[in-house]
Amino acid sequence: MAFNQIWDVIVAGGGPAGFFAAIRCAELDPNLRVLIIEKAQQTLGKVIISGGGRCNVTHACFEPAQLITYYPRGGAALRGAFTRFHPADTVKWFESHGVKLKTEADGRMFPVTDSSATIADCLRESAKRAGVEVKVGMSLQKVEKNSGGGFRLTVQKARVESGSTNELHLQTKKLLLATGSDPKTREIVQSLGHSIEEPVPSLFTFNISDKRLEGLAGVSIESVTVKMDSLTQHGPLLITHWGLSGPAVLRLSAWGARILFEKKYQATLFVNWLGDYTFDKTLDVLQRHKDWHENVRKKVVTEPAFTQIPARLWKQLAQEIVKEKNWGDVSKAELRKLAEELTASQFEIKGKGQFKEEFVTCGGVKLNEVDFKTMHSRVVNDLYFAGEVLDIDGITGGFNFQSSWTTGWLAGNALAERN
Repeated sequence: MAFNQIWDVIVAGGGPAGFFAAIRCAELDPNLRVLIIEKAQQTLGKVIISGGGRCNVTHACFEPAQLITYYPRGGAALRGAFTRFHPADTVKWFESHGVKLKTEADGRMFPVTDSSATIADCLRESAKRAGVEVKVGMSLQKVEKNSGGGFRLTVQKARVESGSTNELHLQTKKLLLATGSDPKTREIVQSLGHSIEEPVPSLFTFNISDKRLEGLAGVSIESVTVKMDSLTQHGPLLITHWGLSGPAVLRLSAWGARILFEKKYQATLFVNWLGDYTFDKTLDVLQRHKDWHENVRKKVVTEPAFTQIPARLWKQLAQEIVKEKNWGDVSKAELRKLAEELTASQFEIKGKGQFKEEFVTCGGVKLNEVDFKTMHSRVVNDLYFAGEVLDIDGITGGFNFQSSWTTGWLAGNALAERN
């Protein structure tokens, strides 16, 4: 490969958005010289580890108006983009490239092989067939706009054998930045005149040390409501060795990412273990359970009033209030305290954990500086963006990949048309 040639398109970032854009561009115009550069020693690293090695490709949500509700940031900008390329299109694209997807009960979509390697191999093979060149171990260091158009890129190429690097210069007519949340890229973007929303973590678990949760790691509850400040989320919850996790917590962390960052991950969390039960409804159930003659001589901690709460959790929540009392001996004040505990348990968040390997941040290139019909910069001509380099993030369930497929596809279209 001759590095002194002028490329038609260089894609910085060998992740899902970068590959999708490069493939689309090269398939639309096979005459274009398209190069992907990736700083790691392998491409598509995030694809390979995602979904526990299965790759949650997208989500079976085919209505753009509903789809955008799964994005704490970027939903409004994606509304029009999803009318052009949405999950049904993703399914068709992969099927047309030899990969069938399946839908699980919760709407998540995976390859029928249950292997992320299927997706990574598909993208790599599709790029190869389309004539896309791919180079790994190449870290983008600087981008300069040429006076006559196009860009001059300064790249550090790693030498695996010696561990050293050498500097290369590449020329390209069009440049797509699809590097994810990369500090060096943010510097480059700002040097070109773009603005950045500073990235902060999103999608993380809560570190909570509380005796009510001790010994309950692994206990899950199907439907809870969690609240923090003005934010509320519903869904399954998982008790862990370090605190709380599960979809409800992860969604709350996503919508509250900036709030929690500003609070240094110290905040008060309220948990309604009964989902949508009100205090009054809960108190009524407790009272009737207490009044039932068969329960009078039974201990509260071993005779739960609600089947949706796991017995071990019920015991620890109830024991804090009624100790070893029988139902017949519980006072009205204690019933009220128990109803309060069940519908608004209060916990102190003392920090955050990382959600497996699927680290997500919010932040990136400000969305009002990008045309979401083409993913072209409104600030710099011939510059494009796709994927998590933008201030877009979705909750778990395939939504972050979908925004990468969509923005990559749109960028690929525009790169081919404008060349």
